[in-house]
Amino acid sequence: MFNDIGPLELVTLVVLAVLVFGPEKLPKMIQDVTRTIRKIREFSESAKADIREELGPEFKDFEFEDLNPKTFIRKQLDNDELGLKEIRNGFDLKKEMAEVTDAVHSRDTDSTPSSSSSSSGGSIDMTKKPEKTDPDERPPFDADAT
Repeated sequence: MFNDIGPLELVTLVVLAVLVFGPEKLPKMIQDVTRTIRKIREFSESAKADIREELGPEFKDFEFEDLNPKTFIRKQLDNDELGLKEIRNGFDLKKEMAEVTDAVHSRDTDSTPSSSSSSSGGSIDMTKKPEKTDPDERPPFDADAT
């Protein structure tokens, strides 16, 4: 609940509480606040128990934390029925990025024979400037670019 409050902020809150409520009333205020928090927790737990009871035995393992979208997605992705762990483990991001970097810098890589650069017999030099063409000549047509 208070994970993001630093020590300086905590000291500031204590000093403000002493100034606002005074040293005589501060212990009573702390007791009242803790009692209220305890009652809210008890009410919340009883409401959760009532909901679980009303849902029936088929929802006995139902957790309210699963209603949080992040938790729900994380739980579904960790489920191994889809084989997502195998796919995730089989994908090497560093290797893929190294291959892309090598392709951009026109270096030869140890790529598979099914890649387009090795199957065409050569690699494309992207740093080479295009040759000058005659002004009356039309540029080559690229079907993929249109």
